[in-house]
Parts: sequence; C-alpha cells; structure tokens
Amino acid sequence: MVLFKRSEISKVLLGLMAGAVLTLPALAASNKEPESKNAKSSKSAAPAKSTSPSKNAKSSSTSKKSAPSVKSQAMKETPKTLAAQKAAREKVVTATSKKQSRLLASKKRRDNPPDHWGEWNGPVGSTPGLHSHAALLLDMQNGEALYQKNATQVVPIASITKLMTAMVMLDAQLPMNEEFFITDDDVDMLKGSRSRLAVGTQLTRQEALLLALMSSENRAAHALGRNYPGGIAAFVGAMNRKAQELGMTNSRFMDPTGLNSGNVSTARDLAKMVAAASKYAAIREASTTSDAKFDVRGRIQEYRNTNPLVRSDSWDIGVSKTGFIREAGKCLVMQAKVNNRPMLFVLLDSEGSMTRVGDANRLKKWAEATRS
Repeated sequence: MVLFKRSEISKVLLGLMAGAVLTLPALAASNKEPESKNAKSSKSAAPAKSTSPSKNAKSSSTSKKSAPSVKSQAMKETPKTLAAQKAAREKVVTATSKKQSRLLASKKRRDNPPDHWGEWNGPVGSTPGLHSHAALLLDMQNGEALYQKNATQVVPIASITKLMTAMVMLDAQLPMNEEFFITDDDVDMLKGSRSRLAVGTQLTRQEALLLALMSSENRAAHALGRNYPGGIAAFVGAMNRKAQELGMTNSRFMDPTGLNSGNVSTARDLAKMVAAASKYAAIREASTTSDAKFDVRGRIQEYRNTNPLVRSDSWDIGVSKTGFIREAGKCLVMQAKVNNRPMLFVLLDSEGSMTRVGDANRLKKWAEATRS
C-alpha cells in the first residue's frame, strides 16, 4: 500500500516536472510575443512618421505651385475689375478737386549758386565781355548808364512782361485774398507751354501773383488779367497806358504773360519799368522769394525762382524777373546793389541756358572793379 502510494506520488511528480518543462517554452514564447507586437507596432508607427513629412512636403509643394495661380487670378484684369478701378480713381479725383489750393511755406534763401558763373578778370577800363545781344547797367542814384549795348533796339521781352502785369493788377487795388479758378481760357494755345496748375485749380490773387513773378507761371499771370474788371482786353489796355505813363515810348504789350512775341520793348524802357516795379512791396517780396510749396488740389508741389541769383549771398536783389520764348531768347532784369548803390540790370537775348546769369555776374564784377 505504501509502495503503491509512493509510486503514484512519483508518477505525479514526474508528470508535474514534465509539464513544467513543456510550459517553459510556451511562457518564453508568450513573453516574446508582446515584444514582437510592440516591435511590429513600433515598426508600423515609424513608417507612419516617415510618410507624414512626405505628405507635408507634397502638400507644401502643391501649395507653392498653387500660390502663383491664386495671385495671377487676383491680379488678372477683367472688364469688371477695370471698371471698378476707374470708378475708384474718379472718386479720388472728385474728392481732391474740391480741395482748395494753398501756399504752405516759402523762404528767401536756400542755397548758394556758384559765383564762378560769369568770371570777369579783365583790366580796369575793359568791357565786361557780355554774351547778351542787348544789355544795360544803370545807376539809379544819378541815372548814369555805366554800361550799355544795343540798349535802344526794340526786341521781344517774353516773361519780363509779368512785371507790368503785376503793377497793373496792384494799381487796381483788387482784394488779394479773393479766390478764382484756373480755366481753359488760361491754357497756352499759342506756344503750347506746360503748366502744373491744372484747369480747375483754385487760388487767391496773392498766390497767383507769387507764382507768376517767382516761377513765371503763365496760367497764373493770365488768370490775373482775366479776373481784371473788363477781362483780358481791358487789362492789356491798362498795361499799355501804364507803359506810356512811365515813358516807355518804344514798348507795346499784347498779353499779360509774355508768350506773345508782340510784347516788345528796349533795354532803356525796361530799366524804367524795373525802377517803377521796385516801388511795390508786393513785387519786391514775390519776385525775390527763392521757393515755395503749394498745395494744388491736395498734391504738394514745389516751385522755385527762375533766377538762381536770388539764392546767392553775394547778391542783394530787390526785384527780379526772367523771361524766355524762342523769339526773345533768355532774358533777365533786376534791381540790385553794387558797391551799396542801387543798380538796374537789363540783359536781353542771351545765348545758352545760363548765359544771362553769367552775364549778370560779369557785369556786377566789372562794375565793382571799375566803379569802386
């Protein structure tokens, strides 16, 4: 009985040991299986990450390629977009055209042009060597003509005319703050000259005077005459009467701008006109202002004096005016001091763009050397 039980127990133990041996590989396999699943999961996850950038890259590439097409569509001009753009521009023009034109700022001196224009180093008693066809230097204190050349020859005077325009307008004692508009009547149809004062520009009589004398603005000068009592015809008549009053017997005026070559005079007559103009404070101020900023219908425009000598510290100028049309050539008249004496400078039909300035310098240096 005991032996049987022992044998039975042995069999049971052997069976348990055999079962343990058989279950060990299974346990090992079961232990490895989760790793393989994790590995497989990890491996499957890795490609997902690796494929994601490629998708993003593809998406980015696609978006880059599609961007220009979107831009080109946005910039594409169609009848509808062109009509919208035109309507927007017209709206802006309508809004700005209602704005008044205003003088913003002005100043007397801004820079110094080179004084070597028109060097004169000749001996005392020699001529100044001018290139102007007609010239005159007159001492205002005693009326002596220090230098003259073709001083009595009748020639076109171009925008020198505007000094007479200014005197006639000021003599009428019209309100200087009165406003008027530049119209089609002020557009130059004779010479086709340009102007930055567009039709419809609103300005005061004071502003028109400044632009006419400082920068020789033709539309401003014509508007001054057109807004004179009786219009242009009455204004031109007053100009010729004023010339006769001043003793300008060889002068004739046809318009207030000087664009008409029928506006003629002599160097002698113009000296009388400049002397008379120097008595008007408004003319002295406007004609020697170096530059000004002007609000023309909402747009800032800068105007400069056509005579660069007004910006030179070596000159003391009281009145200045330049002029040019093809028939008259380059012209310049001034009232200025030489050796502290008031002199009248008249230079007509000068050669070259800066010759009139050079002749003025030469004449001044010649007078300083010979009349010291």
